[in-house]
Amino acid sequence: MDKETVDRVISPDLVSLEEPPADKRAVIEHLLDLAVEAGRVSDREQALEDLLAREEETSTGVGKGIGIPHAKTAGAIEPTVAFTRSSDGVDFGAPDGKPATLLFMILVPEAGNSEHLEILSSLSRALMNDEVREDLHTADSPKEVTTVLTNAIT
Repeated sequence: MDKETVDRVISPDLVSLEEPPADKRAVIEHLLDLAVEAGRVSDREQALEDLLAREEETSTGVGKGIGIPHAKTAGAIEPTVAFTRSSDGVDFGAPDGKPATLLFMILVPEAGNSEHLEILSSLSRALMNDEVREDLHTADSPKEVTTVLTNAIT
């Protein structure tokens, strides 16, 4: 994914460094609200329904303390990645049993075709790097988070 695409899908207004709720559904809603407030979601309820349906299908905990709830939805205006982090972690059913402390939400419009998978795979690859995960845990500002992600993905 190129820098322009990364900058388009995740911006500082989609990053929250406040401690999120400890419950999986509440964290998903917290991340979704960042996207709503940023004007990237036209139908919050539809987007939430699609995110929760995806969670029912299969866990979005990928291991190494990472959770990536994601969905293609008619409720999304444009491809979006939102981020928060949790000091205690949230159970996203990861294969390694570890709670997710780095939490991302990916939303793409239904017409997004392969964009959804491209964003998910690029993000997942970047997050396998220990240094990237550490930098996300220690970032002091939303801008620093987006810089870490842009540098890691591009």
